[in-house]
Amino acid sequence: MTIMKSVCFWAVAASLSAGLYAAERPNIVYILCDDMGTGDIQALSEGKGKIATPRLDQLARGGMAFTDAHSGSAVCTPTRYGVLTGRYAWRTRLQSGVLWGNSKPLISKGRETAATLLQRAGYATACIGKWHLGLGWVGEVTDDPMLKGCTVDYSQPLTDSPLTHGFDTFFGISASLDMAPYTWIQDNKVVELPTATKAFHRKGPAGPLFEAVDVMPKLTEKAIEYIEERAAEAKIGKKPFFLYLPYASPHTPIVPTDEWKGRSGLNSYADFVMQSDHCVGQLIDALERLELAQNTLVIFTADNGCSPAANVGELVAKGHYPSANYRGYKADIWEGGHRVPFICFWPAQIKAGSTSKQTICLTDLIATCAELSGEQLPAQAGEDSVSFAPALLGREIAPRREAVVHHSVDGKFSIRQGDWKLMLCAGSGGWCAPKDAQATKQGLPAVQLYNLAQDIGESKNLQADYPEKVEMLTKLLESYVKRGRSTPGPDLQNDAAVDVFKKHKN
Repeated sequence: MTIMKSVCFWAVAASLSAGLYAAERPNIVYILCDDMGTGDIQALSEGKGKIATPRLDQLARGGMAFTDAHSGSAVCTPTRYGVLTGRYAWRTRLQSGVLWGNSKPLISKGRETAATLLQRAGYATACIGKWHLGLGWVGEVTDDPMLKGCTVDYSQPLTDSPLTHGFDTFFGISASLDMAPYTWIQDNKVVELPTATKAFHRKGPAGPLFEAVDVMPKLTEKAIEYIEERAAEAKIGKKPFFLYLPYASPHTPIVPTDEWKGRSGLNSYADFVMQSDHCVGQLIDALERLELAQNTLVIFTADNGCSPAANVGELVAKGHYPSANYRGYKADIWEGGHRVPFICFWPAQIKAGSTSKQTICLTDLIATCAELSGEQLPAQAGEDSVSFAPALLGREIAPRREAVVHHSVDGKFSIRQGDWKLMLCAGSGGWCAPKDAQATKQGLPAVQLYNLAQDIGESKNLQADYPEKVEMLTKLLESYVKRGRSTPGPDLQNDAAVDVFKKHKN
């Protein structure tokens, strides 16, 4: 697509979208599971799933399933940054890995988020769940996973929290459930001082009453309470709400409650997935009970693919494939690392049982929220966000996204345009074999090129056969880096230098 054609298309799309949403603005509930593969949901598994997920299957039957949905990264923090800001996280200081429980904030103050945009549009906003984007702790903070050198005063209010970034209220945990401090946070203060020491995989300060097994039920309870509080105003259209619900499951520690242990017949990870499915169902039941379901857009997705920590070898041996037909898992640049489940449920607008093959990315939330709410997305925001609102109504005119960029835990890049996917590394870019150093020692090419229409399992590297495709996609990626954005608009600056040819670590 040439620049002129791209600009013309976006102008036409913008003018058409202005009249798409004359109906009442929807409430928006965005549920983000942690480390769940596409194959973990039966309705999306293409026959590769053995875990019973009746409530998510029901959600798909009643709404729309996107079959080509991707996270902005193959790991937690960078994906979450993209969800809220509509910007790839590799444009920030975080160009590999993730943050930790006491890390400094990643979202800069003043940056537009989906929450600030919807807040400006008149929405009530809440974040309930796992933040994992850094917090403004008072004291000496550290990016060390064991909090070495950390002297935080947990009794002091946070100077930066979800409230800083557009949320009216927050209840949840600082990062992943295996990252200290292990304590609940309400708005900008800890609920219980972490005076004890506990180890949910990693040892660290914890609230004496805080237990990992309680987290998923508690977050569900709090989410339902919030919906109940907002129901009256939302029902009469006076003040719709945006609930961002990033669950900490089924990420490690894998801790299903006693009620769910052994229910899957597979392993504890599968039990935890089943409990997650049940909790989503409880939320949908609350929306229906409160007569809010018809005009509430529920989006269910995950931050990346299934983690090897799920004991995938055991699952595969029992006939369950967490990544379905895709290669790789969490952390990898292959499809299994970043292709994620994505279901949208909005009875008033979405045709039941529908499917979209449109390529979307989790960075697309903010542009979609802008289109649905009628609020203008500033030119300096949502640099990598493309609205999928027309797809929800079955009004896809043409592909809105020129290409999508993928990123691995080691900071390795990939770019996908149409059926073609280019990977700028020799191996997985993550945790699966062969890792990049291993692949190089094996004499594998420095880049990988796949035609996903013919080879969805990414088994045949075509880089030697199509050098012109490699060159074209490399230049397109470099242009996205240079311009500071991958969407039409003024050129912007990245927060730090970006090297798309980052070398592997030996």
